[in-house]
Amino acid sequence: MRAALIAFALAVNALVLGQGVLASTSRTPAAVAVRSSDYGRILFDGRGFALYAFTRDRPAHSACSHACAKAWPPFVVGRLPRAVHGARASLLGITRRRDGRLQATYAGRPLYFYVGDRKAGQVLCQNVREFGGLWLVVRRNGTLVR
Repeated sequence: MRAALIAFALAVNALVLGQGVLASTSRTPAAVAVRSSDYGRILFDGRGFALYAFTRDRPAHSACSHACAKAWPPFVVGRLPRAVHGARASLLGITRRRDGRLQATYAGRPLYFYVGDRKAGQVLCQNVREFGGLWLVVRRNGTLVR
C-alpha cells in the first residue's frame, strides 16, 4: 500500500511538473540556445532546460502523445522560436501536433523536455529507450548525441 501511494505521488508530481514546463514555455517568447553540458554543446530552451529528440518521430511529425507526452512534454510554442546563443535559425521550425498545438522542431526533429529535468542545465534522461524509441539530446548541427 505504501509503495502504491509513493508511486501515485511521484506520478502526480511528474504530471504537474510537465504541465508547468508546458505552461511556462507557452507564456514566454520561445527560444532555442546552445549550451555546454556533459554531452558537449547541445540544445536548451531559452530558460536553460535541455531539449530532446525521439528516434521514433518522422521529420516534422511527433510520434509522442498521451502517456508519452506526459513523461516527455513537447516544446510547445506560439510561433517559430528564436535562435539565440549559437543555435541556427535555419534549422528551427514548427510542426502542428494532433491536438492542434505547435511544437518546435530543429533540423526537422520535434523537440521535447524530460519531466524529470527539474532545473536548468540538467540532462537526466539521455540515451534512454522509452515508448518504442530512444530519447537523445541534440547537437547544434541537428544531429543526435548517441
